[in-house]
Amino acid sequence: MKIAIIGCGNMGMAFANSFIQYNLVKKEDLLLIEKNKERGDILQEQKAGVVVDTISEKISSVNLVILSVKPQDYSSVSDELRQYLRPGQLVLSIMAGIPIKKIQESLSYPLIIRAMPNTPALLGMGMTAFASAPEVGMSDIRLAENLINSTGRAVFLEEESLLDAVTGLSGSGPAYFFYVIKNMIDAGVAMGFDPAMSALLVKQTMLGSYHLMQTSDKSLDELIQAVASKGGTTEAALKTFGEKEVGEGLQKGIFAARDRAVELAK
Repeated sequence: MKIAIIGCGNMGMAFANSFIQYNLVKKEDLLLIEKNKERGDILQEQKAGVVVDTISEKISSVNLVILSVKPQDYSSVSDELRQYLRPGQLVLSIMAGIPIKKIQESLSYPLIIRAMPNTPALLGMGMTAFASAPEVGMSDIRLAENLINSTGRAVFLEEESLLDAVTGLSGSGPAYFFYVIKNMIDAGVAMGFDPAMSALLVKQTMLGSYHLMQTSDKSLDELIQAVASKGGTTEAALKTFGEKEVGEGLQKGIFAARDRAVELAK
């Protein structure tokens, strides 16, 4: 297995590091294309793979090309990449907002898979949904799924249009959790705790709640009610959340992220 990654920022290297960690590719078979000299020098020092600064005929020898550049930089990349692709290679895009059809047209090449990862992939705990062009065979879909699973979890979507919803839900999702946690910590500080103690209380509560949710056979509504005894403190908080339409606001925000993803894809 030989892989090329074009654009070696945080997400590109999250994939690269996971591939190496799980022995899915050898470093000598991992081509890292990074045009930023400072970043490239760091990767050279780390011996992260075969590091180069230009797209060249070396691309022709790999099985899989991963596109991990910023969407605004893609047009210049596609012009260079198009001339070196050969039949049978698979192209996996983890760029936000650029649909499969546009990638196919810009590369004059059919075998495209598009994925939407999220930042926990940096720790091997990501959630990535992906879709493929009709021309991509089942064996290549399974190959992509196996590779993506090394960064966390992967789910295949038959409808590419759902990737916009994925962007709003799990792609942007980490920021929503951080937002809620930050506000809980801030509330703790306002009630008299120093920031470190408030952060400890909230983060451990979050961690414990996650594991309780994962191991319990109760629904989320049941878990909420198990904490919210009638006339108690939790019920008072939940009543305020309802009055302030916190849940509705959160859902509207997720829809807004989805809609923005649709706009960016045009």
